[in-house]
Amino acid sequence: METLLQQIINGLVLGSMYALVALGYTMVYGIINLINFAHGEVLMVGALTSYSCINLMRDAMPSAPGWLILLLALLIACVVCAALNFCIEKIAYRPLRNAPKLAPLITAIGMSLLLQTLAMVIWKPNPKAYPTMLPNDPIHLAGAVITPTQILILAVTAISLATLSWLVNRTRLGRAMRATAENPRVAALMGVQPDRVISATFIIGAILAAIAGVMWAANYGTAQHAMGFMPGLKAFTAAVFGGIGNLGGAVLGGILLGLIESIGSGYIGQMTGGVLGSQYSDIFAFIVLIVVLTIRPSGLLGERVADRA
Repeated sequence: METLLQQIINGLVLGSMYALVALGYTMVYGIINLINFAHGEVLMVGALTSYSCINLMRDAMPSAPGWLILLLALLIACVVCAALNFCIEKIAYRPLRNAPKLAPLITAIGMSLLLQTLAMVIWKPNPKAYPTMLPNDPIHLAGAVITPTQILILAVTAISLATLSWLVNRTRLGRAMRATAENPRVAALMGVQPDRVISATFIIGAILAAIAGVMWAANYGTAQHAMGFMPGLKAFTAAVFGGIGNLGGAVLGGILLGLIESIGSGYIGQMTGGVLGSQYSDIFAFIVLIVVLTIRPSGLLGERVADRA
């Protein structure tokens, strides 16, 4: 029972990070029907940017508390990732908006490889030990263990998701985003500027990815140029699992995928004597993707993207 509870906690933490990245996928797809496969690399840039900022600030402000340095590094990472995603959309995707579907897809894959290569040149290919900025004393909970960093991940994810929900459903920008997703040409006639709305969507997605990147590096204690590929792929799986184009589906898919992966690799691994242990954790995520695409291609909550005239 204690093992199951521990894996549930680990799964909620992992699923929270997947959910943040999956929201970026599903927001972009919901508005322009594009799968931004470079989104995982935005997570990587956020993690490595915060790594560099933390090292610089620790030297410049040796007496500053760790949480303050981490917060400042997170804010800088969000700004850098927002600017990066804005440029990606404007340079790589906007000229191909009316091109055949295959063209922006190939461009997205190429942009992913380009960002990985640039990060390898800037930060070098060797993995970096991410500094521990928060207390790492474990907190015992009914036989399971959770760290302050994991509690922070859950809290930051909840706040981010609540803020995004408010922004999409209660603000003028959110109404413009929903109108653009419904029909960009009609929205333009009503005074909405689709280009600005799409750029804002990429910026919001980048901020969520940057938060996920910093949390990922802080939780696992390492960062490197290729770290965004697998979380990005898993987050895409989560978005499809929940119903791509649906914000609630992205969150549900991320949480469920994290739980399935964690319980599958930990609890089931223990039951099978290590035959299906943590080294096979990716199996469970992609089995879920295959099953969902086979049985329910629209995802658990279906797709809410309207057909455009």
